[in-house]
Amino acid sequence: MPKSKRNRQELLEIGVNRRAPFQMFTLSKTKKKGRDHKETIVNSIREAVEYYSSIYVFSFENMRNLKFKEFKEQLKSSSRFFLGSNKVMQVALGRSIADEIRPRLYKVSKVLRGNTGLFLTNLPNEEVQRLFNEFEECDFARTGSVATEKVELKEGPLEFTHEMEPFLRQQGMPVRLNKGVVELVADFVVCEEGKPLSPESARILRLLGIQMATFKLKLLCRWSPEEFELLAEGLDGSDVESS
Repeated sequence: MPKSKRNRQELLEIGVNRRAPFQMFTLSKTKKKGRDHKETIVNSIREAVEYYSSIYVFSFENMRNLKFKEFKEQLKSSSRFFLGSNKVMQVALGRSIADEIRPRLYKVSKVLRGNTGLFLTNLPNEEVQRLFNEFEECDFARTGSVATEKVELKEGPLEFTHEMEPFLRQQGMPVRLNKGVVELVADFVVCEEGKPLSPESARILRLLGIQMATFKLKLLCRWSPEEFELLAEGLDGSDVESS
């Protein structure tokens, strides 16, 4: 075999030999990292349970990370939030009477369903209720969000610059330029109340300045060493009580 071909063959063999163990090593590290991360969260929650006097479960709608970060920063001197896998948070608290780390904490675990998180605090209950009730942030709705109202644009001129006309057509709007003015050539329904927003509808609503999403936090239950109580309507107390 010519020397150049032999060198190429050797390089290929070296690449194959090096590639396989590298992949195995990466997957192994990833799994270990995942386990370590979960254990860190479990330990952090258990330490927080010993430090804070009350635990709340809250639900959230239309999460906005920046606003939530500001809320956490506001309360960091007296409280701590945990968001993530409900299953991991349940393991930390205990999912039954047999494995709960404090009395009645298994009830808190049973409320951790769907878009929920933990709020541990030393603030009095009245202050917590006020803070969560007042927390609200309006924003533009994203794709898949449910429209809160019908938005329909009537045939005629629109308040957009002529440069926007190609983009509006890409969003499915029947528009044209008439002497530099963007016009709708027919009535156009942007979205229907109660129906999910398409990517195009979400973009158009943003252009129109119409906000349909409200980021809210809702308290579902409260735990303290002395008691456990449900705070939200619609929760089945019998499901929570069963161990």
